[in-house]
Amino acid sequence: MPIATPEKYNEMLDKAKNGEYAYPAINVTSTETLNAALRGFAEAESDGIVQISTGGAEFLSGTAVKDMVTGAVGLAEFAHVVAAKYPINVALHTDHCPKDKLDSYVRPLIAISQERVDRGENPLFQSHMWDGSATELHENLRIAAELLDQAVKAKIILEVEIGVVGGEEDGVANDINEKLYTAPGDYEDTVEALGGGEKGRYLLAATFGNVHGVYKPGNVKLRPEILKQGQEVATAKLGLAAGSKPFDLVFHGGSGSLLEEIHEALGYGVVKMNVDTDTQYAFTRPITDHMFKSYDGVLKIDGEVGSKKAYDPRTYLKAAEIGMSERVIVACENLRSTGTTLR
Repeated sequence: MPIATPEKYNEMLDKAKNGEYAYPAINVTSTETLNAALRGFAEAESDGIVQISTGGAEFLSGTAVKDMVTGAVGLAEFAHVVAAKYPINVALHTDHCPKDKLDSYVRPLIAISQERVDRGENPLFQSHMWDGSATELHENLRIAAELLDQAVKAKIILEVEIGVVGGEEDGVANDINEKLYTAPGDYEDTVEALGGGEKGRYLLAATFGNVHGVYKPGNVKLRPEILKQGQEVATAKLGLAAGSKPFDLVFHGGSGSLLEEIHEALGYGVVKMNVDTDTQYAFTRPITDHMFKSYDGVLKIDGEVGSKKAYDPRTYLKAAEIGMSERVIVACENLRSTGTTLR
């Protein structure tokens, strides 16, 4: 089954950390963008992660329903069927979920996976993110500890965030200031609350200048050494050997990052990097090209009938799928996951 089992997902993360590469985590909002992600991973011979944000999940349920759990479950079930045709492993993940949406998104999804596990099946999703970046740190970690306990029982990995990712995503906006850099004490408090793996595996989205949105290369001021510092703090706190990397780190807001910054972050234990803005553009660009070049076929101009082949959604959505899949291949290359599939 290409949808990774809990055991396979753990193996994927272990291999990535040891090999100093990371998996692109591609945000999807439709079956078309899911197919693009799967095609890109397969052509790159890379395992990968597909993720659904709160806004993406609501959109997936349809404009008349607008229910996050319905949308997320619908696409996850579709992914379980379609991904079986691809020769790579894929993990399903839910992206940023703030405190006010936990009860209407992550907690119900964990409950669904728990029901599946109780029946002897695998969880529907392999990991979920709790975004407590807008919550006071100790409250953030208290909630994280509660969710981690639930996730472990459902064979799910939890992603938590300490520090703040700047910019805007799905209506969550944060200023660009000193809070973009996770402090040493924050790392220490995280280990104190969540442990070093003995309480359950978790992914840590620590911040080192990350900003969501569209930025030209060089405009995002990243400090990857913040991640190295975090690993050193955790290593000392846990009494591990020097050079250990106890945290499984996540890179958010990577658009506009320099390739050397990305590669430096991989060396510090980043195993997952979110990719959304760039793949959105790669999906939309071929559609725009089609509309401009075929405007007289897409539109019924001056009383004409247009061209069914031009306005058939399959025509331009196929091009969009291919365009996005090509950007996924680039993401795999940048993150050094090309050719690393465990299948």
